[in-house]
Amino acid sequence: MTDVVLYDYWRSTASWRVRIALNLADLSYSSVPVDLVAGDQGEDAHVARNPQALVPVLEIDGLRLTQSMAILDYLEDTGRLSLRPADPARTARMRAVLQAIACEIHPVCNLRVAAHAARLTGRDETRAEWMQHFIRPGLVAIERMLDEAGPFCMGASLTQADLALIPQLYNADRWGVDTSDLPKITRVAAACADLPAFQAAHPDAVMPE
Repeated sequence: MTDVVLYDYWRSTASWRVRIALNLADLSYSSVPVDLVAGDQGEDAHVARNPQALVPVLEIDGLRLTQSMAILDYLEDTGRLSLRPADPARTARMRAVLQAIACEIHPVCNLRVAAHAARLTGRDETRAEWMQHFIRPGLVAIERMLDEAGPFCMGASLTQADLALIPQLYNADRWGVDTSDLPKITRVAAACADLPAFQAAHPDAVMPE
């Protein structure tokens, strides 16, 4: 048994970032599914783990950590990962990309927000329209923020930004957002697709049977 436990949902983009990070760190962990569609996140047991009733939650080193970016930083600060550029200027640029995804696109495009928008309009079609309205402009802006050189978001080395971008691209595809005209984003997606840590974290690899 491992003492590292990840409470997650197979299609949660925030959980996906952490799965990639744990794989890159070569950390064995137990996965405990929290079914967001069924409402498991609102059960008392999960709210006791995370008062926000969100995923992921990572139990590690006797701690219970929430918020994917905080978890990535903890893995970095404890020497398990090295995904932040050494140069402060590049780190600031990397964090801008990371936060543009995790703090701008993701919060308005998660399950509960889109579901609420659909309830307000009384139209199920609102979900897709909502997602497309926010995801496409967000990714167009991110395309301009990425390094000209590749193959990754910030150039030759993998960073936290890549761990955020790849799950968001899955979400874009799921909701019919075309990104084929964004060459730098397409380049990053192709480079990350070849990495075992990303492959093992993909929803198709972890979805419940």
